[in-house]
Amino acid sequence: MAMAAASSLFTYSFQEGMCSQKTKTCSKKFMCNYQNLTPNQLGCSMLMYLKHPRSLHSEKSLILEETERLSKHNRTLCRALEIENSPSFTLGNKFQLDDVIEAQQFDRDILNAIFEVARDMEKIEKKSPGSQILKGYLMATLFYEPSTRTRLSFESAMKRLGGEVLTTENAREFSSAAKGETLEDSIRTVESYSDIIVMRHFESGAAKRAAATAGIPVINAGDGPGQHPTQALLDVYTVEREIGKLDGIKVGLVGDLANGRTVRSLAYLLAKYEDVKIYFVSPDVVKMKDDIKDYLTSMNIEWEESADLMEVASKCDVVYQTRIQRERFGERTDLYEEARGKYIVDRRVLEAMPEHAVVMHPLPRLDEITVDVDSDPRAAYFRQAKNGLYIRMALLKLLLVGW
Repeated sequence: MAMAAASSLFTYSFQEGMCSQKTKTCSKKFMCNYQNLTPNQLGCSMLMYLKHPRSLHSEKSLILEETERLSKHNRTLCRALEIENSPSFTLGNKFQLDDVIEAQQFDRDILNAIFEVARDMEKIEKKSPGSQILKGYLMATLFYEPSTRTRLSFESAMKRLGGEVLTTENAREFSSAAKGETLEDSIRTVESYSDIIVMRHFESGAAKRAAATAGIPVINAGDGPGQHPTQALLDVYTVEREIGKLDGIKVGLVGDLANGRTVRSLAYLLAKYEDVKIYFVSPDVVKMKDDIKDYLTSMNIEWEESADLMEVASKCDVVYQTRIQRERFGERTDLYEEARGKYIVDRRVLEAMPEHAVVMHPLPRLDEITVDVDSDPRAAYFRQAKNGLYIRMALLKLLLVGW
């Protein structure tokens, strides 16, 4: 059996080419989701102990044991795979991930465990303002793009847990990047001053590069039109708190779906749940990209594109509105103007929504949600922003000191 690790995304390929001369080679790639291994994906008759610090719990082993028997019906060799896995989330043990780069890293078990920690963080924020969980730790925030909620919530999270913050608000202009320094050199420098890096960048894939370079944890706080995994975590956490469930929900993603990193990451996480349906509502110039649609299809998640926001709102548990991102259009202001203002959540949309449904938005908003919606109890976007504090407190605690 060969096992190959690929940088900090924790991807492993298992191949049975060494097990038998006649066995068919098959491989399985997974993102920190070793529960998915099946007899069809591993075929060797042997006992295997697999350890790697970037995927398995510290001092825990995934034990794969395969037994053989002869079928009574056709005398063919049948194999069964037994998986023994110790509980992964024991207090005081190491967090499964070294970095938070993309939504595909998470499975349901890790999500549920993170949400439990987030609930504990809410209690700390409200009842134990002098927490010292992260005393002695320094977090560096490197933001190459503007941010209000993400940067401030991370900095607030660190300070509320007793840690300290080193920050640069506009690293694109006010750091050595303006002098031509490479991202890799910047990361190597900043990691020598801090214990964890939270980075927002204008290029998709920049967070992967940073994580591959750094020897300390890196959190992706948004990389261009790529992903925004911590936003997706707080979004799913908010849906669970507001709706009371995650299986069997219907979610309408509205607005700039081509450039919106929040909706991309959210779609990846929603695919972890059962019987979810996702509606895509957007102007033609900013439709959801095919890679997300293909991924949802591969995960047996039902999705549908629609041009009718009112109809979609009447069916959904969550209407997730996003702004049309002018900064992603470059000089094509004509396309921006074509897309802007086409889908607006107002009182009429609220009237079409079920009573239990909620409106969410990653913020900032422009005019895509009218201000008269704010007073409706189904307007969840400011509660959503508050939940970002608890999720980010949880992630900082887990990455720096473990469960």
